[in-house]
Amino acid sequence: MRYLLLLLITLSMTLPTASGQPSPLRVGVVGLTHTHVHGIFNSEGRGDIEIVGIVEPNDTLAQRYADQYGFAKELVYPTLETMLAAQQPTAVTAFGTIYDHLGIVEVCAPLGIHVMVEKPLAVSLEHARRMQELAEQHDIHLLTNYETTWYPTNHRAYELLKQDSLIGALRKVIVRDGHRGPKKIGVDPEFLEWLTDPELNGGGALTDFGCYGANLMTWLMDNERPLTVTAVTQQQQAENNPLVDDEALIILTYPEAVAVIQASWNWPIGRKDMEIYGLQGVIYADNRQDLRVRKPVGYDGFTEEEYTLDDRSTPYDDPFSYLAAVIDGRVEVKPTDLSALQNNMIVMEILDAAVRSATSGQTIQLK
Repeated sequence: MRYLLLLLITLSMTLPTASGQPSPLRVGVVGLTHTHVHGIFNSEGRGDIEIVGIVEPNDTLAQRYADQYGFAKELVYPTLETMLAAQQPTAVTAFGTIYDHLGIVEVCAPLGIHVMVEKPLAVSLEHARRMQELAEQHDIHLLTNYETTWYPTNHRAYELLKQDSLIGALRKVIVRDGHRGPKKIGVDPEFLEWLTDPELNGGGALTDFGCYGANLMTWLMDNERPLTVTAVTQQQQAENNPLVDDEALIILTYPEAVAVIQASWNWPIGRKDMEIYGLQGVIYADNRQDLRVRKPVGYDGFTEEEYTLDDRSTPYDDPFSYLAAVIDGRVEVKPTDLSALQNNMIVMEILDAAVRSATSGQTIQLK
């Protein structure tokens, strides 16, 4: 039965249309409890993907999304296996708990079905290593989606950093991510239930937002692993997050650079920003669109240039358009890319070390 399913999936892979354009990628959506799932429903209208099946055992939740986005309830299946057998998608996207990611890859990889998960890659380094093994064994794409991957400011900052004459050699990066906390910002109850569960999410703010900085720094460092990881966590909202940390500070050291990752569910204002310091200047990626470059003048003076950037061109402005382009061969995923498995395995090493450091009170050296 599994071999027949693999054959059907292979035959249903995207083919060029009469106009020469690739047909939409057939995608299955696995889970509706992660509210980032709104992104794929909103993306479908671009024409790069077609949602052919949805896995969600919670009928009430599935009906809520069906009412909002107008899809037929017949598109919803109780299990991953029944959806795959009925619809033969080319790829699936994971929008359940982080713990679920391994199980999805265990089912999909042997069938040759590509997988995109929401950040982080896995709930633990152990899960991540098994996922990597399966992806490589069965030659599937296993991508990780971060909101900040699609920020034009981050990509412009990367380009400016690589121009050695602009800010000089990299010495320090500060990445800040987070918001007031899941309960305070009013996330849906089905999301809150697992987001604050240490087993299903792998931790609290350290996992939820620490992964952004680890991903970006690994990218800036061209997949160089840090020498050491030191982390401190706190629980400042015990009434809202009784089982997990909600404040995390992670310090990464490299031979000639350092990164400071501030992951928090206690910011008064939501933020995703980055500062890149070189020997001769600093780049501020303030948000998705706004970027600044400062060059020193005298002791504490500086000149500053400000940029407001347009979104990147298709398919580099949307995770699901990107997924379609990767699978049909229009885009090659480099090991250092933000979505790449190799980058995100290093991210998982960093998060694992950060958890161990925060628990033990010791700096962890990565061998």
